[in-house]
Amino acid sequence: MYKRILVPADGSDTSEAGLREALELAKEHPGVQIRVVHVVDGLFTVMPELYGTAYEAVTDSVRKAGAALLAHTEIIAREYGVTVETELIEAMGGPAGELVIKAAKEWAADLIVCGTHGRRGLRRIVMGSDAEYIVRHTPVPILLIRKDGR
Repeated sequence: MYKRILVPADGSDTSEAGLREALELAKEHPGVQIRVVHVVDGLFTVMPELYGTAYEAVTDSVRKAGAALLAHTEIIAREYGVTVETELIEAMGGPAGELVIKAAKEWAADLIVCGTHGRRGLRRIVMGSDAEYIVRHTPVPILLIRKDGR
């Protein structure tokens, strides 16, 4: 059985569905550790000099939102009677999927449970797919969860 499950969280319904699936696994198998990671990205790819003090205010706001999201995952975990570890990762321009893979390796995860939107075609090309990146590069098994069940 899996002992160390990494769950990327982005605040979406599919992400929460992935978290809940991981929590069910932990609830059924005592001793399973869960780490929830949230990747803060976006404005970290631009040069701070271009935005001045506004950059600091926005990035601080993004960090706080990420911390609030991770606190919310801890509340959900308590509903299941499971304790989770959380980690806020700053992207600094790197793709979120790449940083999830790095976190999985560093923490020695043996499973990644990841929510996926299941986008196809042009929407996937335009919006990208962190889940697809994770699937293509993961060093460990991955369980993809779609909220709609399709």
